[in-house]
Amino acid sequence: MPHAIRFHETGGPEVLRWEEVEVGAPSAGQVRLRQTAVGLNYIDTYHRTGLYPVALPSGIGLEAAAVVEAVGEGVTELKPGDRVAYAGGPLGAYAEARLMPADRVVKLPDSIRDETAAAMMLQGMTVEYLIRRTHRCQKGETVLWHAAAGGVGLIACQWLKSLGVAVIGTVGSDEKAALAKAHGCTHTINYRTENFVEKVKELTGGAGVPVVYDGVGKDTWDGSLDCLSPLGLMVSFGNASGAVAPVNLGILSQKGSLFVTRPTLMTYTAKREDLVTSAQALFEVVGSGAVEIEINQRYALKDAQQAHRDLEARKTTGSTILLP
Repeated sequence: MPHAIRFHETGGPEVLRWEEVEVGAPSAGQVRLRQTAVGLNYIDTYHRTGLYPVALPSGIGLEAAAVVEAVGEGVTELKPGDRVAYAGGPLGAYAEARLMPADRVVKLPDSIRDETAAAMMLQGMTVEYLIRRTHRCQKGETVLWHAAAGGVGLIACQWLKSLGVAVIGTVGSDEKAALAKAHGCTHTINYRTENFVEKVKELTGGAGVPVVYDGVGKDTWDGSLDCLSPLGLMVSFGNASGAVAPVNLGILSQKGSLFVTRPTLMTYTAKREDLVTSAQALFEVVGSGAVEIEINQRYALKDAQQAHRDLEARKTTGSTILLP
């Protein structure tokens, strides 16, 4: 029988278990997948800890590349042998084999390797909707991106550079600053040694930025609002440092009639057509060479506990994959 990582209670990495699972044949509208590479993402830790509650026991993981083994009734776009990838629910990507709704899976072009796909789908499509739809970044703009050396950040820096957008990126070390700059980040701020609000004001001549992209959460919320120009947009898309505390909306008027959004990839790709459009945009920018996917860590799937420990300790850079 195939194995999968599952958890029966919320908590630290130690709750993740390597278990045998029964997969079975696909029902109508489903495909059975043999997974070839699995993506590791920070949202996985939110499910594991209970920050984002799920019914237990549960699988974990939202992203993988795979080969279709069988298709259920009514599935016409996919056939056995097709290389595919996905990023989104239902949970359970940390598995050797699984069932997936066929309309949540996209075919991989020949130009994209399985490991690359597993490393980029969730992070890359997150960048796509953030910079093309949540705020449509324009040539000549300057934006602030927190955690610029992370998996999402490195993709964003490259993609934004290709659009002619300057990126001010926060990082946690000089090594991460060098990594971000090597991937197109225009200016880096080491938040451990510099005040990022003061530095953003300095770099923008006091004007601030039209948009802040923040996957960090609690630790950067207040400062991020102070980095925005009047009518600026605060995009809070993650909680790596913890959830943002309840907000007095009056602060938004005091700081310049600001806008705030808390978007998710799941909402932006809920419609099949939006999922396919987002994936195609990602395939094109990676296929053109404008964005290179950095897989800087590989773990055996059964070692998911250690992968989570390293991710939460901020020991990882770029993308991380788990190999069945």
